[in-house]
Amino acid sequence: MSDVTLIENFVKKYSALKKEIAKVIIGQEDVVDQILISIFSGGHSLLIGVPGLAKTLMVNTIAQALGLDFKRIQFTPDLMPSDILGSEILDENRHFKFIKGPIFANIILADEINRTPPKTQAALLEAMQERAVTVAGHRYQLNLPYFVLATQNPIEQEGTYPLPEAQLDRFMFAINLKYPSFSEEVEVVKTTTTDIQQTVDSLFTAQEIMDFQQVIRRIPVADNVIEYAVSLVSKTRPNTDTAASIVNEFVDWGAGPRASQNLILAAKTHAATTGKLSPDIENVQSVATGILRHRIIKNYKAEAEGITDEKIIESLF
Repeated sequence: MSDVTLIENFVKKYSALKKEIAKVIIGQEDVVDQILISIFSGGHSLLIGVPGLAKTLMVNTIAQALGLDFKRIQFTPDLMPSDILGSEILDENRHFKFIKGPIFANIILADEINRTPPKTQAALLEAMQERAVTVAGHRYQLNLPYFVLATQNPIEQEGTYPLPEAQLDRFMFAINLKYPSFSEEVEVVKTTTTDIQQTVDSLFTAQEIMDFQQVIRRIPVADNVIEYAVSLVSKTRPNTDTAASIVNEFVDWGAGPRASQNLILAAKTHAATTGKLSPDIENVQSVATGILRHRIIKNYKAEAEGITDEKIIESLF
């Protein structure tokens, strides 16, 4: 099958996938789009939102519609790395046997990742980057496709362990979940307080998703689009020749090269969802906020004056 035919198939299946997810998830279209773009780009996402906005339901629904294995890990202050990765036990024949932990699934929901200490947070790092885990000197490959969706509660920050910048950088997108609109909330209450259960059909196989990920990577990108993405990222770095004036005033640290790579990958996927065979500058701008939001560290002045990440990023376009 040619790449063009694969992209045409992808557009049809992506549209059907959105309809399938909309059976259960009302509204939140931007959030669903960013999660799906992240999956088909082969990246991970961090969801930031208050409790009760259906984060778990959303991930579970997306996993069902994609036909993937889904596991949820609730992070707590006493969670150990072995609780996630698995551990070796002695079986009845006195041989060591490895019992796989919940990390061995296609889609992992790492719930409230900032509740757990750095040692346990770091256990996710190797899995996210290498798609493998090492336990007791043995390396175990994870099933592909592999995708981590972590959630973070922005309210209760007492006794939490904020993710270090190095780990934040591993997430392709940081996605802000907002409250639903009045009409959406009315619809949510109507559909969730009856005994009718919506069934979500599986539309993909794991191999199909990997084929789409590979064809998206093969999409050609014009040099001017790559240069635009790199210049957009370099504008976020204060006290450099390319820094924007708003960045020099309100930002302590800017985004690294991984942001430029992710911008192009996500722009390719964004273009593919609409059937475009090459991304343009508009596609880069469409994904820029979610990709740069968690890679920009604002200074005290920005916090004091209420300057948001979104305002800084949009001023760079």
